[in-house]
Amino acid sequence: MFHTYRELNYISSSLLVGCTSGFTTFDAGDMRKIQTIKDYFVERDIVERKIVIMEQIHSINVSIPDSLHLGDVEVREESDGVVTKEKGAILVVRVADCVPVLFYDPIAGVIGVSHNGWRGSVKNMMKTMIQKMQTLGAHPLNIHVALGPAIGDCCYTVDMDRYVLFMEEMERFESKIFRPHGGGFHLNLTRLNYELALENGIQKSHIDTFPFCTSCDTRRFFSYRRQYKKHPEQFGEMMGYITM
Repeated sequence: MFHTYRELNYISSSLLVGCTSGFTTFDAGDMRKIQTIKDYFVERDIVERKIVIMEQIHSINVSIPDSLHLGDVEVREESDGVVTKEKGAILVVRVADCVPVLFYDPIAGVIGVSHNGWRGSVKNMMKTMIQKMQTLGAHPLNIHVALGPAIGDCCYTVDMDRYVLFMEEMERFESKIFRPHGGGFHLNLTRLNYELALENGIQKSHIDTFPFCTSCDTRRFFSYRRQYKKHPEQFGEMMGYITM
């Protein structure tokens, strides 16, 4: 179950009870800009915390911040995932078609975010995140996962070469994530990450998804595929965030 707060420019999951979290929309501004991120949290009265942002290089590298100083902004180099038990941290993931994922174990008090594009998804970033959370005391049966707005299979087409690459690692999900389209395929990245969450021990009732396509929904979202080459002046990124 999800909730949309148009006046506050974000969407949130009802599964992540006990923490503050959400996924911003187009109206919140371009989250590539650090100042826009800071202003957003000030407007929502989420202050006196450390903002942790990832460099995001389409890897499955997951980091754990060593120490947090309230009020700072830290950029985690060469990371596409970050987990922590620190209550003073706001973890941020930035996207414009890739799948932003928020994680929360309310029993262990562990949160995480990850950037699951096609490269991270085919390498099973979901598994890496869950394993990294376990090193901090989390348990898959207790972890809640929210898969944020991303490009849908209605718009995400891939060629035969990428299809073959996926089949090398994800053939078991072929019927659930691919639909033939001309000489290529439609790919459902959200469904793939949903299936990977289940495969790695997350309970079905603990997984939330959103019925939006960032490429289709021109009113709510930025989209790399829709805007980056044809309308670069309109392009930006949304963010997902979580804090305890």
